Amino acid sequence: MNRRLCTLLLSLVVLWTVGAGAARADEGKRVHNAMQIVFSPSMTYPFCTIGAVGTDKYGHRIAISAGHCIRDAAYADREIHDDVAPVYDRADTGFGPIGYVRYFKDPEGSQTGHPTKDYMIIELVPQVTLSSQGPYLKQTGVLKVPGGTASPNAPGPALDTERLLATGANELVVSGQTGVWFGTVMDNTGGIYRSAAANLTGDSGGPAVWHVPGSELPSQDNGFQASGPWAGITKAITLSFPPFEYTSSANILADLRARDAAAPKGVYGAGFEVTTNP
Repeated sequence: MNRRLCTLLLSLVVLWTVGAGAARADEGKRVHNAMQIVFSPSMTYPFCTIGAVGTDKYGHRIAISAGHCIRDAAYADREIHDDVAPVYDRADTGFGPIGYVRYFKDPEGSQTGHPTKDYMIIELVPQVTLSSQGPYLKQTGVLKVPGGTASPNAPGPALDTERLLATGANELVVSGQTGVWFGTVMDNTGGIYRSAAANLTGDSGGPAVWHVPGSELPSQDNGFQASGPWAGITKAITLSFPPFEYTSSANILADLRARDAAAPKGVYGAGFEVTTNP
């Protein structure tokens, strides 16, 4: 089972952060879904991918990726207020950090003990511009499923954003290294969607949107573009069929709300909304 784990040594990252302190203040650098990210400017492989970009209820500028992209037991499963874990655009590490990791699930927990909570919260720096438009996918808000089955992470009563897509009648459209793919949600175990929509190692954390019935699917005729509300992030390639797993946005948003309610000062990412910036 390929779980695509990236190793992050935070002690080394701190040194790299000091060295990158004079990062270019290129205002307007666009950060968007499907942007590939790394955690050291000297290591552009392995890498992960951004799944969604927006803001939280506290006004923080947020990007979301997969929790299993980082391994460091000293920082897992807690808020990281210090800038010890920078995140770089893989295609432009010279810019300096585009943001800093504020929370991630321990990879062992994410893949075994906490399979429904495999996510990472990144606070973006002021020098970047948030965008809802990735190379292939335009995200039109956050998926809401009125009356659907609640995520197992949802406090009661669950919000519409914390409810899950039904299997067999819904499609995911995903974006990664090999372009854009779509496939029916064939299984939903604990808010982890299984679909034939393909991904590769490095696509972890990348975007998945819901195919709105009646809207165009990506094709050569429309430049392989698609739009829809954010529905989740790439999680894993497994030995099951179909092999591709996606952590639902419902799971992530529900866990953020539950953690926020338990934290005296709140948590980064709570109340996340996808940016409306083009």
